Amino acid sequence: MQDLKITIIQSNLVWENIDLNLEQFSKKISSISEPTDLIVLPEMFTTGFTMQPEKLSESMNGKSVAWMKEQSHKKNCVVTGSFVCEENGKYYNRLVWMKADGSYSTYDKRHLFTMANEDKHYTAGTKKIVEEIKGWKICPLICYDLRFPVWSRNTNSNRYDLLLYVANWPERRNHPWKILLLARSIENQCYVAGVNRVGNDGNEIYHSGDSAIINFKGELISKLPAHDEGIETITLLYTDLEEFRKQFPVLNDADEFRIN
Repeated sequence: MQDLKITIIQSNLVWENIDLNLEQFSKKISSISEPTDLIVLPEMFTTGFTMQPEKLSESMNGKSVAWMKEQSHKKNCVVTGSFVCEENGKYYNRLVWMKADGSYSTYDKRHLFTMANEDKHYTAGTKKIVEEIKGWKICPLICYDLRFPVWSRNTNSNRYDLLLYVANWPERRNHPWKILLLARSIENQCYVAGVNRVGNDGNEIYHSGDSAIINFKGELISKLPAHDEGIETITLLYTDLEEFRKQFPVLNDADEFRIN
């Protein structure tokens, strides 16, 4: 199995301005000089965490998905992040997993953040996706999903190697963000990447970033500083993961369950 290169982009977001956000991320992605297999953007990277889907939503044929297709092709890698999507009269906080050949998969956020009334404006998803790059199995999720370990649980029947979270997670709750990312890596015996925004949103809620890549032992392996914009590319080693799972096969003893 080949190693996997992942690039995380910790960025401020221009509140509810799709064009300016696409412009700034074009520049950031263009600045990535080394080859990478996967570029990860924050949650709602085109707008910030807006509760105005009626004004800001796009279809899957809109400019944001077209932009992702263009960037993925240019960099010859997967590009992923979530945006405000409208489909059949409903609104979704939708992650797009865009491949270099223009094909894609989508994941709609399962756990909507009721304290911000996300559930009043968006429809919850019902299905996870597990995608593949170079033989790696990768499970992408969104922000508040992090608090619900049953949804992210790794299983022998559908095992993944890397768990991703894209987020707009406020600084005032950054301690749970950091601890839960570590917990998800340990309990699921996998690499975890959490990509969060920085700066104030349109509601004056501050985000410190605290984006992180963590190995299967719960050890932080990324070096992006909190509070600042930044881009980091890290190589994940599959042989290390495989060897650890062989020596300490925790998931073999895991409880069986099914989500209805």
